Amino acid sequence: MKAFFRDSKQALKITLLMFVLCGLLYPFAVTGMAQVLFNHEANGSLIELDGKTIGSEKLGQAFTTPEFFWGRVSAINYNVYTKEDIVPDAKGETKYNGVSSGTFNYAPSNPELEKRIEADIETFLKANPGVKLEQIPTDLVTASGSGLDPHISVEAAKIQIKRIAQASGLSEAEVKDIVKTNTDRRSFGVFGEDKLNVLGANLDIYKKMKVK
Repeated sequence: MKAFFRDSKQALKITLLMFVLCGLLYPFAVTGMAQVLFNHEANGSLIELDGKTIGSEKLGQAFTTPEFFWGRVSAINYNVYTKEDIVPDAKGETKYNGVSSGTFNYAPSNPELEKRIEADIETFLKANPGVKLEQIPTDLVTASGSGLDPHISVEAAKIQIKRIAQASGLSEAEVKDIVKTNTDRRSFGVFGEDKLNVLGANLDIYKKMKVK
């Protein structure tokens, strides 16, 4: 019986010790280091405009007007919904399924995939006269895995410059500078590809348009 209480006491001490170390000290230490060393990233990489939070560097947003860069296709439309989307239909269902992440998950043989891509290509070509079908970068007509991708390729950005310059009143040189400023270079110069942060670039376009 003494051995049972002795072992139980030892087990309880270890449990309490691990609770303090792993459940309190370690989380507080990591959180504190993150706040000191990576404050911006630890708090969501939020972007502010005129004192208001307008988004995050890590999450894409839906842009459809001609004066801004368009991002990747999103199965969840970047979680953008209207008031009508939350109203139940005759079956009691709504278009709003809650904040989510995901892709269409269509197989190459699915006719809906071909239909969706053709519709997106038609929309893009109509908004960008002079651009040929074979010039459209793949990432502008393919969906990202998350549906929240904040980046497009530099090629996908460059092909939109002419449209943006005409619609925004900025010069093509100004838009090119914005692309250069908001391009995230490949990690360590080796991993990944150069890519444009769409929200950051569009924010710079908005600011320049505002002072025109």
